[in-house]
Amino acid sequence: MSDVFLNGKFIGYHENGRGLAELVKERRRKGEIPYYVNVYYSEEEDTVYIFSNHGRVRRPLIVVKDGKPLLTDEMLEKLEKGEMKWSDLVRQGVIEYLDANEEENAYVALYPEDLTKEHTHLEISPMVIFGTQANMLPFAQHALSPKVLIGAKMIKQGIALYTKNFTQRMDTDSSLLHYPQKPIVQTLMYKYINYDSCPAGQNVVIAVMPFQGYNMDDAIVMNKSSTERGLFRSSYYRPYVAEELRYPGGQKDRITIPDKDVVGYRTEEEYRYLEEDGIIYPSAEVKGGDVLIGKVSPPRFLTSLDEFTAGIEANKETSEAVRFGEKGVVETVLITETEDGNKYVKVKVRDLRPPELGDKFASRHGQKGVIGMLVPQEDMPFTASGVIPDIIFNPHSIPSRMTINHLLEILAGKVGALAGRYVDGTPFAGEKEFDLRKELLKLGFRDDGLETMYNGMTGEEFKARIFVGNMYYLKLKYMVANKLHARSRGPVQLLTRQPTEGRSKEGGLRLGEMEKDCFIAHGAALALKERFDSDKVVVPVCKNCGIVAVYNRYRDIGICPICGEEAPITFVEMSYAFKLLLDELKSLCIYPKLIITPKG
Repeated sequence: MSDVFLNGKFIGYHENGRGLAELVKERRRKGEIPYYVNVYYSEEEDTVYIFSNHGRVRRPLIVVKDGKPLLTDEMLEKLEKGEMKWSDLVRQGVIEYLDANEEENAYVALYPEDLTKEHTHLEISPMVIFGTQANMLPFAQHALSPKVLIGAKMIKQGIALYTKNFTQRMDTDSSLLHYPQKPIVQTLMYKYINYDSCPAGQNVVIAVMPFQGYNMDDAIVMNKSSTERGLFRSSYYRPYVAEELRYPGGQKDRITIPDKDVVGYRTEEEYRYLEEDGIIYPSAEVKGGDVLIGKVSPPRFLTSLDEFTAGIEANKETSEAVRFGEKGVVETVLITETEDGNKYVKVKVRDLRPPELGDKFASRHGQKGVIGMLVPQEDMPFTASGVIPDIIFNPHSIPSRMTINHLLEILAGKVGALAGRYVDGTPFAGEKEFDLRKELLKLGFRDDGLETMYNGMTGEEFKARIFVGNMYYLKLKYMVANKLHARSRGPVQLLTRQPTEGRSKEGGLRLGEMEKDCFIAHGAALALKERFDSDKVVVPVCKNCGIVAVYNRYRDIGICPICGEEAPITFVEMSYAFKLLLDELKSLCIYPKLIITPKG
């Protein structure tokens, strides 16, 4: 007896599980059961699973009977003429949607010529195996599945002309590529999603070779002169917002230049760009800390007595300033009102971002890496015909990842660039490697894409032939300017007196146990003293009872909470976090006694 489950719930037994599954499929194809029902028979468990719930990923396949597809040439003709619809094919049981479970019972052929009597389904097109994103990878059938997934993710992260009305928009943080290009090697999907109107990368000349160790691991070496001519140049936009909020009691914020007697007044230099209305003017060059919108807020919590005495001194400075570590030019200033009638100001700051060391780039095949070096054009290697690559890619990135499609795109891109045409790299259906090689040979180059190259610094010929071609590269949104962080002294937390956490708060850089071990191993143990006293405090401790005492500096006497006045005290150096622990233990009625012994 086979167990039967419906949407994960046990509903009963059946004497022939396989037969039941076949019966459900047959009835579904006849239209007696809704087309969204899927059935799966597990032989190991002798269990039938029937699913009809929402949220399952399902995909269409052509039904095959006795080695022949049910979709005929007559049906295709009717579809082309508009006499028949897709829904008609689904209703007639010619095409059915399978979910991940039912696919386990299916034997699917890629092409009609592969069909045998055992096959149950036929792919509509092999490219339907992939989703929208994965179909944007040229020659994706020549890569491992993890790299196809990573490649699909990389395409999403590429900086592009993400919308045509970017001048009217105030997106949270957005980047814009200045000179986007259509890829030479495309797939069918590019046409369907209208990729040409908003492309997200540029075609570059790429050489696969090491370069003085600066492209080790996944790093790439880039031609500095190419970047100066505009290669991968982008702009980074960030909006800043301020609103005149209203509070109970008739008080409200004021957008204005703050007076010197408000709480939290900054330096005069930080307000230098503000105009009379307290708002910055367009095209001002700003850096971290510069105020964009001056704002003053009333005190939040007022008692009935305070309401009479609260003057301008009680007001707080709550201006919007450029984030720490960022810079840019004010592009847009928008002044409007909210639906509640409050004044609302938005300022958009633009920062020019040419490629720099540490910026992240990727091909469409999951081969991601950061710039390891920017080399002037005169020092870059060059081919016999004088072509200088824009990117030098590390050959060691290929064998372990097995992204053969990366190499194929370089070859196809070379053919497209030389022949002045776009190359079709659609998975399973694109141009064949053999044909591309043949065409490259006709164009006067070696069919394997290798060329003689010369050292740009010495002029000597490289002993090895170098694989050179054209490729579509993406600049990703992860730029080093958004990650770079360092600090000497700065803000500390009120409770622990330790440096604040995080780049946005000018936070400290944490030194952990392993970093400490490195310092000691290098003999730089004294550096640890400096690193570990970020919250150093000198505390008076009573020698008798070992509890934290109070020291009266003016009378030069120690007062112990247990022993009373003029107790013998000593000063102990400790971290403030430890002193805080002692206080917390005392609050729990635990006696934290410090045993004081003489040094040495």
